Amino acid sequence: MVGMGKILLAALFILAAVLLWKAFGPGTWKANQVGPQQQPRQIKGPDDDEEFLWNLEKQRFKERRAREAEEAKRRQAKRRQDPDEKGPTS
Repeated sequence: MVGMGKILLAALFILAAVLLWKAFGPGTWKANQVGPQQQPRQIKGPDDDEEFLWNLEKQRFKERRAREAEEAKRRQAKRRQDPDEKGPTS
């Protein structure tokens, strides 16, 4: 009668052989010969385009600065018109 240890050892040997075959077998030889090919990243929409997103961010920043400048001008003009009113006191 074959011992349980020998059966377990045979099963582990077969498992190791299968794993080695999958890791280093002929299916992987062609992939290694060609070398890694990096596919160019395809832009599928505006949210994938880094340049578009950067330009959008710059545009929003400029618009925000313009709004802030307009608001500052309005406040300054209002202060000139109403010199009697005092600003907020701390």
